Amino acid sequence: MVIRATGLTKIYRGVDGAAPVRVLDGVDLEARPGQMVAVIGESGSGKSTLLNLLGLLEPADGGEIWFDDERVSHLSRRAQCRVRGTRIGYVFQAFLLIGSLTALDNVLLASRYIGRARGEAEREALALMERMGVAHRRGHYPAQLSGGEQQRVAFCRAVLNAPPLVLADEPTGNLDDVHARVILAELRAQARERGAVVILVTHRPEAAAEADASLRLSAGRLVAPTR
Repeated sequence: MVIRATGLTKIYRGVDGAAPVRVLDGVDLEARPGQMVAVIGESGSGKSTLLNLLGLLEPADGGEIWFDDERVSHLSRRAQCRVRGTRIGYVFQAFLLIGSLTALDNVLLASRYIGRARGEAEREALALMERMGVAHRRGHYPAQLSGGEQQRVAFCRAVLNAPPLVLADEPTGNLDDVHARVILAELRAQARERGAVVILVTHRPEAAAEADASLRLSAGRLVAPTR
């Protein structure tokens, strides 16, 4: 699935007389199957907002997003929800695990959305959790997990169904070097072995170095793309 964005613009309106803030200003981006793209930039440069637009979590104020030949940015919100559930895996910086579900059941949420049989999905989930080093915590609730463990559980949930688009917002931010390398290796595998498009927001130079291309955001604009 080729991902193409043209002229993406996002403006956050001020309240109580505050001036509006143009968070993204005409961003163009294209990524192809098997490609891992890192998005880097200072805090407040618009990196997470870009992921939210590509993930159809927020509407753009301008521009278009295409998945192959489908203009998904202009679908209804209900249709966009279906696209998110079937074609996008999102690793949130804030994890967004459901506190009343165990780690395993949080991972399996993605499979329930598309109606996969639990037995097959559970086997794959446990194998993935084993690679991420959290299988032994499968029966624990998010409040009983460390930040790094929650991050790895959230990662497993995002990639369980092998989505064609994986969006990862600082997926190594709460991890030590060992587990960060595990996550990066799994992201590379999603791209190179499964043919997914992986778009990674990171502040770690070593993580960006693993990508096939790096894009730098500054004040909402892409500057000096590299590789």
